[in-house]
Amino acid sequence: MTEPILELRNLTKNFSSAGDTITAVDDISLVVYDKEIVCLVGESGCGKSTTGRMAAGLIKPSVGQVRFRGKDIATMDRQEYKAYRKAVQIIHQDPYASLNPTQTVRQILTTPLLHHKKVSGYQAAERRALELLEVVDLTPPTDLINKYPHQLSGGQRQRVSVARALTVDPAFIVADEAVSMVDVSIRVSLLSMLGRLRNEFDVTFLFITHDLALAKYFAWEHRIVVMYLGRIVEEGPTPRVIADSRHPYTQALLAAVPEADPELTHHKRKIELRSVDIPSLLKLPPGCTFHPRCPYWVAGECDVHAPQLAEIQVGGRVACPPRQDVSIELVTL
Repeated sequence: MTEPILELRNLTKNFSSAGDTITAVDDISLVVYDKEIVCLVGESGCGKSTTGRMAAGLIKPSVGQVRFRGKDIATMDRQEYKAYRKAVQIIHQDPYASLNPTQTVRQILTTPLLHHKKVSGYQAAERRALELLEVVDLTPPTDLINKYPHQLSGGQRQRVSVARALTVDPAFIVADEAVSMVDVSIRVSLLSMLGRLRNEFDVTFLFITHDLALAKYFAWEHRIVVMYLGRIVEEGPTPRVIADSRHPYTQALLAAVPEADPELTHHKRKIELRSVDIPSLLKLPPGCTFHPRCPYWVAGECDVHAPQLAEIQVGGRVACPPRQDVSIELVTL
């Protein structure tokens, strides 16, 4: 295993709302290694995007550290922090809002190239912009470089966002639901492009998604991290998490993944949750926060004691004690 490129140490983020404090991320720790793909998975509101924004330096944690190549970003001097902010880029979820509508694709790509002195002169910047459009499969680039964002499709806009992130030669990319707002028909091509960029540019990915099927496709040889209400509940190699998930929440997410094969759908065991309602962040339940929905909860234990992430022999970590009397059989996706 290579050296860690990014570490999140006991990270907590609190927000204030109408006099109340909301804990969006609650004491999570995560290590991402160089050239790795880590998929952060969970329902909307579980803290995935907040975690990604803290990793990218867009918001500051309330407690804990974000360490880039072994150094706390809060203690970096101006030059170190500038280098970190260039090295860690983010691809936002909404391609309709993440691009400046008053700029052409040429301006969107040449501005960071010139500002960060990645090229010398405007002509060199334009040549590099055309190269980057080809890298993200926007061809022929000369047909697109003079267009405004509103003249592009959603998939084209997202590819321009990826090209913009590549202008500063990043080492780490936070892809925040980067394919959720594009047509299903082009999601695979976008994921294939991102995978190719990892190999060609040696980029490390923190890929944020609510879709376990996408996580399985994009990070099969790497890791999945599952979050629920601001906490990590399971983490491990993707094949193990998909085939042998140990946390009831992960099992419920897997059971909800639709199958293309009717036979698989017919034989797939369903997980009946005790409640479909997600607890409010303003009033989290005691003990394990998943216990009001968990079909395997134990009274006097799950509603009292908050389980901690613990290493398991099959690989990874899980925040749920083993149940000898519970056997879950899920089909392999």
